[in-house]
Amino acid sequence: MENYTMEGRTYRYYGQEAPLYPFGYGLSYTTFHYRDLVLSPPVLPVCANLSVSVVLENTGLRDGEEVVQLYLRWEQSSVPVPRWQLVAFRRVAVLAGQETKLSFQVLAGQRAVWAQDWRLEPGTFTLFAGGQQPGQKTRAPSEVLSARFSVTGTARPLRGC
Repeated sequence: MENYTMEGRTYRYYGQEAPLYPFGYGLSYTTFHYRDLVLSPPVLPVCANLSVSVVLENTGLRDGEEVVQLYLRWEQSSVPVPRWQLVAFRRVAVLAGQETKLSFQVLAGQRAVWAQDWRLEPGTFTLFAGGQQPGQKTRAPSEVLSARFSVTGTARPLRGC
């Protein structure tokens, strides 16, 4: 086998075709609302980590659990990359009518791309936070928030950070 690309072999690279049951697919007995997605800092050096916080509110009448998912999208890259990459997730129990603020760290290495070596590149990225993948169409409603951040500096090998 000489072609090791993932294009056409996994839904992460299919373009606009959505998988039948994507990661996080499922139903709940309650509803959730996401708000206040904050990325800090919004502009960071190439080797820095990103802090993320988001507020999750249970707007339903029952206690419930939600799997909060964070996805990263490269807006431009020197090599082919997935449409988006899962970078963090956490199952959270929230009582009916209550809310919780969640904090995550997106490590610099999670932005690395493979170009004969793992490399970190400057550019613009979009981070998605919600109960499902970005653009997912399901019968169970769930929000996905998004925010952009920028990485400055010059491209460098991941091991150089």
